[in-house]
Amino acid sequence: MAEIKIAQLLKAGVHFGHKTPRWNPKMFPYIYMERNGIHILDLVQTSQLLQEACDFVQLAAEQGKTFLFVGTKPQAAELIKEEALRADSFYINHRWYGGLLTNWQTVKGRIQTLHTLEAQEETIFPTLPKKESASLRKELTKLRSQLNGVKNMSGVPDIMIVIDQNYELTAVRKL
Repeated sequence: MAEIKIAQLLKAGVHFGHKTPRWNPKMFPYIYMERNGIHILDLVQTSQLLQEACDFVQLAAEQGKTFLFVGTKPQAAELIKEEALRADSFYINHRWYGGLLTNWQTVKGRIQTLHTLEAQEETIFPTLPKKESASLRKELTKLRSQLNGVKNMSGVPDIMIVIDQNYELTAVRKL
């Protein structure tokens, strides 16, 4: 894996933290200095810790672990889907589906329902009465939006990568 260079982090603006009144005291060891009311993060530590995280993810991938990418922010949703598919992983890019990690058996049943409805969409739906067909299509659309990124998942993932822990607080609390 390529080494993370401090110059790259500096160019990307990673060193800019929150305004000083909004800081979290737990971040004190990682703050380099304060300038113009903004905390400047220590990029040496940032690059080391980011490299550790990258090494961990690479090792897990080499061991065949399963990954779940979580990013439901509208700005990140499409990118999450693209990158998860590129990495042959699973993703949640819409609303967090309750019970995904803590109630896997129930979620597995809903995924099975999704597979069943997808199989019936072309063959059975057209033969059903209009109202029943519309109801099943509505359920299929709902299940696709909620579970499409995890429909081939066979169990709880080994590693979950969360893009914004504050925005995805529900998912983070389930860990």
